[in-house]
Amino acid sequence: MYQSAPFFVCLIILVLFSSTESCELRPVHAQVPKRLPTGYIISRGTEGLNLKGCAVKPVAFTSSDPDFAVKTDGTIITVRGMVITRKTFSVLVQDESGFDWRVDIILSCTDKASQKSGNVVHKRFKRRWRPLPFSVVENDGPKFPKEIETIASDSSVNHTVYYVISGPGVTTDPVGLFILNKDNGMLSATRAVDREQYPQFTFMARVFDRVSNLETDDPLPITVIVEDKNDNAPEFSGSSFFSVPEHCKAGTVIGQVNATDKDQAKTPHTLIKFTLLNATDMFSIDAFTGVLTAKTNTLDREAQDKVYVSIEIRDMGGAPDGLFNRGTVIITLTDVNDNPPTFKEKLYKAQIQENQENVLVLRIPVEDKDLVNTANWRALFEVTKGNESGNFRMETDPKTNEGLLYVIKPFDYEKTPMVKLEITARNEAPLVGTTASWLSVPVELSVGNEDEGPEFSAPILRLKVKENVPNGTLIGTYTAVDPETKSGNGIKYYKTTDPGSWITVVENTGELRTANTIDRESPLVFNNTYNITVRAVDESKKTGMGMVIIQIEDENDNMPEIPGSELVICHKGDSLGSVLVEVVDKDESPYSTPFHFELGAEHVGKWRLKDITSNSVVLEQTVDMPNGLYNVPLLVKDLQGFGKEQIVKVRVCTCEREENGLGACGARSASASLGSWGILALVLSGLLLLLLCLLLIFMCTTKREKLYISDDTGTGGMLLKSNTEAPGEEVKEEALMKIPGPDVVDGSVHGFQVMDSKNVGLAGGHYGHQYIQGGGMYNSTTQEFGTEKYSIAGHNNNSLYGNAMYQKHSNTSALDTWRTNERYLGKKLAYFRDEEEGRFANDLLKTYGHEGQGSSAGSVGCCSILDEQDSLDFLNTLGPKFRPLADVSTKNVQSGN
Repeated sequence: MYQSAPFFVCLIILVLFSSTESCELRPVHAQVPKRLPTGYIISRGTEGLNLKGCAVKPVAFTSSDPDFAVKTDGTIITVRGMVITRKTFSVLVQDESGFDWRVDIILSCTDKASQKSGNVVHKRFKRRWRPLPFSVVENDGPKFPKEIETIASDSSVNHTVYYVISGPGVTTDPVGLFILNKDNGMLSATRAVDREQYPQFTFMARVFDRVSNLETDDPLPITVIVEDKNDNAPEFSGSSFFSVPEHCKAGTVIGQVNATDKDQAKTPHTLIKFTLLNATDMFSIDAFTGVLTAKTNTLDREAQDKVYVSIEIRDMGGAPDGLFNRGTVIITLTDVNDNPPTFKEKLYKAQIQENQENVLVLRIPVEDKDLVNTANWRALFEVTKGNESGNFRMETDPKTNEGLLYVIKPFDYEKTPMVKLEITARNEAPLVGTTASWLSVPVELSVGNEDEGPEFSAPILRLKVKENVPNGTLIGTYTAVDPETKSGNGIKYYKTTDPGSWITVVENTGELRTANTIDRESPLVFNNTYNITVRAVDESKKTGMGMVIIQIEDENDNMPEIPGSELVICHKGDSLGSVLVEVVDKDESPYSTPFHFELGAEHVGKWRLKDITSNSVVLEQTVDMPNGLYNVPLLVKDLQGFGKEQIVKVRVCTCEREENGLGACGARSASASLGSWGILALVLSGLLLLLLCLLLIFMCTTKREKLYISDDTGTGGMLLKSNTEAPGEEVKEEALMKIPGPDVVDGSVHGFQVMDSKNVGLAGGHYGHQYIQGGGMYNSTTQEFGTEKYSIAGHNNNSLYGNAMYQKHSNTSALDTWRTNERYLGKKLAYFRDEEEGRFANDLLKTYGHEGQGSSAGSVGCCSILDEQDSLDFLNTLGPKFRPLADVSTKNVQSGN
């Protein structure tokens, strides 16, 4: 048996070795609800991971799914709520020996037994780099460099390697903070580092073969965590000014004091405690939130309006070794109306003369401890007693807050020699936080006596009078007395206003008598009343005024009347029309409505009345009547039977159009009823049209025209057509010229014009007159208009008179017929008609007194020959255009004509 013991020992070692090298882990199956809340436990401890016999001692757990977390004891919990039907993830387990194990977690929400899955074989493998991560303490003291940790790669077993690092803290800012011994992989820090500036560094480590300089392993990120030290004291942040109403309730939140700490959050280094150093009887503060509250309800702004509170903030939860700071916050107590206005005196006195009004009689000062110029301080005053008649008005001086007492209605010393008042002062805002109430003060006001004018027995006297009473009728008496003597002796009465002069006032007695007819329907009467004013004058010439209101009673002095001059009945087709007749009566009931209506006897059978109301009746046709104006007698009486027969003018017409839904007479009816003014308008319109036609005929046929003359020399003149058929006997035969007309055939003249001393004729059917003077021809039709122009063909000299040939320069045929002349004359007329008025002046020749510079004739004005009235030598200097006229003039003078 002992011989077989080594065998069993070897067998046990072999089993243990094989189980260690090839540990087989089964997946973890867990049934869970379909909805998983946050913090739900999937499995508990390492037993739930089936690690028994595999891992030596687990030191770290990592979940492949971020929705799940693994605690340090191996318990798996949910990080967030979720809904699942089936889910699979894995947990990576690291043990002390450096091996990693992976366990599959399978979650199912069904009630059925989970199906068995094949065993998953998990093989152990070693890390390539170790250990991870590294850490340093911030602001660590010397000496430097200070070793942190060794970086090692498993490839160093098979290779001779060296290490290289790069990244933040090595090759980038802060450069050179970390250095690495490339031979043994020792990482060191060269200086202190501030965690508040650099809480963590992540740089890259690489390993190379010393011979080939090739990387023997994959690069590995190296993380260096800077561990926090409590090296920063807390600091105040936010506002340091707060406010709270005075007399607020205890526990009222005032505000929150804020503080920050630069050290690592959620550590004792940043756990700040707040402590009040003063004013602890008035305020309190939460130790860890910094919320300020009122500790009492007796905070009084009038005693202290601002409180300076010192506060200490200390980290490490207020531990004695914690860092701290101190600061001051200012708490302002805001005002509430807890103080009513108070009077400085217990009694106020004043005096006023009688008959004074709208005068200031007293200023009443008050004191108020509340904040000045606020609704809690501003006072409002009221006369709470003694102002039943409304004689007083109270105001507040906005600067001094004093009460101002005004008398707005005058006092009568004889009636009220003394007035006692009570005045109450209050604020604009109601009282709060106090048991006090509004205060009042008595005021005594004495009225001074003055000599006054007479006073009427009543300021307003009301009288009733029937209208149309006889003149001189006594309607009443209005008297006055002296207020001091209570006597009416020596007082005289005068009328001040009387719009219609209806009333006479007896001077010595104050009697009121009618002076003219009182008419209730007069426009001077309003609402059946008529007003007059009366003045009373005593012996000292003081006066008093009074008013008399006369109520006028109605009488039946007005008949019912039918307003309007004409009514219209508009009917369609064979239907009979009707019209509403309305009646008015200036009197009032019972002297007016309801009215009684009757038709006159002449129209019985043609008209009838229906739909009678109190003040109207419908007048309706009973037979068809032709269109026209009818006079219908209608008897109208009021309720008392007072009335007369009146003529209603009714126009019957045919409806031609609709206006506002009602028929109206159309154009045919209007023409049938055309009056004398319409006929006169038609006659005047016809005469005006006839006058316009005559004017147009006159303008077209007038024989006196002003012609624009164009000649070769450019000089101008004006020729007027004359009704004289011949130029006169003084014109010689030499002036006669034959002018070829528009028809010239084979050298013979078929149409020509002759100008001699006997006549001016027109031959060949040519219209217009042509004049030849000094070799130039002036033709009334030879103007430039339209697109055609006429000119003279031939020489322009003094010897050529009889054989001038006229040619027409035009794009159309020769002007050889009567129709052609008519067409161009029509264009000429259109030319004169269409142009503006100023165009005629431009179209005419203008005569000048001087011929212009270089003219041989010089001036032909009347004043140029005053000195040589008997000399005719200037005729020899005339130009060729005036030579024929000069010859004729010379012969007439010589012959004595």
